[in-house]
Amino acid sequence: MNTINVTPEQVRAATKANLDAIIEIATAQFSAVEKIANLQAVAIKSAFEDTIANARALAAANDVQEYVKLQGSFAQPAYEKAIAYSKGVYEVATQTNTELAKVAERRVAEWNEGVVSFLDKALKNIPGASDAVVGAVKQAIAASNSAYENLTKATKQATEMAEANVAAATESVKGFVAKTRKAA
Repeated sequence: MNTINVTPEQVRAATKANLDAIIEIATAQFSAVEKIANLQAVAIKSAFEDTIANARALAAANDVQEYVKLQGSFAQPAYEKAIAYSKGVYEVATQTNTELAKVAERRVAEWNEGVVSFLDKALKNIPGASDAVVGAVKQAIAASNSAYENLTKATKQATEMAEANVAAATESVKGFVAKTRKAA
């Protein structure tokens, strides 16, 4: 009876590939957390500084009209900073998603190569195995790869649509703020 032997080198190579993928994913996630933390720190510092400046400006107001006018002038910079922060978070999420998708694509490709290689070896050792069986298995793998590629394309299209929607929403908010400011 023929058997398929897995060598220690193959086990080490598979373990190393899995470890490398885990490290790459963890690194991408850590990088995203670091970027978000930096965005938050900048936003908090800016909000604190703006609050102090706004309080000082309001305290120096000479009358109610100036006080109301000052309050109205604080809105647009706050909206713009909120929009900038949101865009920054969205960019970090998009970049991280792209990095993780690349890792997944690479791992799927490596897995497929491994499966095909394993099947080739396994079917060579099975008496009576035909090329038709090998061909059918390879076609099934090709079909699953095609489905994965279609899913990846659909995800990329959805991401592009989301980016366009974020840009449109940002412009709408800016337009609304500008109109509100003119009305005040």
